[in-house]
Amino acid sequence: MPALQVRGLAVDLGGRPVLHDVDLDVDVGELVGLVGPNGAGKTTLLRSVLALVGTRSGTVRIDGEISRRARTQVGYVPQRHEFSWDFPISVEGVVLTGRVGTIGWLRRAGVDDYRAVREALEKVRMTDLRHRPVGELSGGQRQRVLVARALALRPKLLLLDEPFTGLDIPTQELLMDLFLELRSEGQALLMTTHDLTGAMHTCSRLCLINRTVIADGPPEELTDPQVWIRTFGFREGSPLLTHLGAS
Repeated sequence: MPALQVRGLAVDLGGRPVLHDVDLDVDVGELVGLVGPNGAGKTTLLRSVLALVGTRSGTVRIDGEISRRARTQVGYVPQRHEFSWDFPISVEGVVLTGRVGTIGWLRRAGVDDYRAVREALEKVRMTDLRHRPVGELSGGQRQRVLVARALALRPKLLLLDEPFTGLDIPTQELLMDLFLELRSEGQALLMTTHDLTGAMHTCSRLCLINRTVIADGPPEELTDPQVWIRTFGFREGSPLLTHLGAS
């Protein structure tokens, strides 16, 4: 059974269709890259999986369960600008908020919650900074905190929304090594990204999306230039097609 199963998903926002007829599976041990142009509906798809936006039709299941009932099984790493970094809270405090769905509101964290936080901080190499206010962190450190917050949930599915945007190369490499490690441990990951070259070399599958799924498969099999043209609007004979192995 897939960690994530999406069938016939359609979403309207503000009375405008954003997604239609979306089918997508993500299995355990897969890192699936969700790629498409701006406005293609990538972030909306992630929010649909989290049941944060309403759907017009279709189903989303996490490990076989309807997504609204299984949200505590999903770790979500939003884009950095979506978090209030001026809030007076420590690194450890932010990561602990990832456990709220498990702890429950107005309840105290327990031993297992702090153990999960410690494990997550170790994975992103932020243990030494656990007491630092998040407002004092660099951009790369902030991104690692958001990843740790998602991992503290010990999720069955990890959703990553543009995790490399604005990061320096060493931090990108650190995070990609972590994602590949998680994949090897059986984690299911779905990642939106604009880095087509990186996605081609690191993702087990690519899902090309522009309001609906245009193509889905291992990168080495996506050699038909038409699927890239339909997704991104590349012109015929574009050097980018050659770069992607689809000329």
